[in-house]
Amino acid sequence: MSAPAGPGPFVTHGTVTWSETDASGRYHFTAPLRWAEDAEHAFYRSAGTGTIVGGFPRRAVSVDYSRPLEAGDAYTVELSAEKAGRTSIGYRWRVLGPGGPCAEGRHTVVHVDESGRPAPLPDALRAALGTIAGDGTV
Repeated sequence: MSAPAGPGPFVTHGTVTWSETDASGRYHFTAPLRWAEDAEHAFYRSAGTGTIVGGFPRRAVSVDYSRPLEAGDAYTVELSAEKAGRTSIGYRWRVLGPGGPCAEGRHTVVHVDESGRPAPLPDALRAALGTIAGDGTV
């Protein structure tokens, strides 16, 4: 995993495992969603904000698939913050394989408190989001 020096995506790397494939031997359609979520959680940890990783349920998710990957293929996830509201964050991401883009998606998360109610984003997290904003602002 890596944090960009300036505004740019947060990057993680992985290898497609056998359990992430379907009967065709290619990645299961849910795998890029998990890889993007893993990148998001790695970002929270790397930001050092003290943010509780489990406090961000999904509100919306979309993905477009363009190229398959097979077990053993290396991939890279690029995660960018697209928008930060009072209680929510919109992310965009893409999965790149040896042949180029494989999947591109977006998801929106809502920060919730211990009771499960929407809560304002912590200031430290909001500041960290600026480092992975695609246009330098969130």
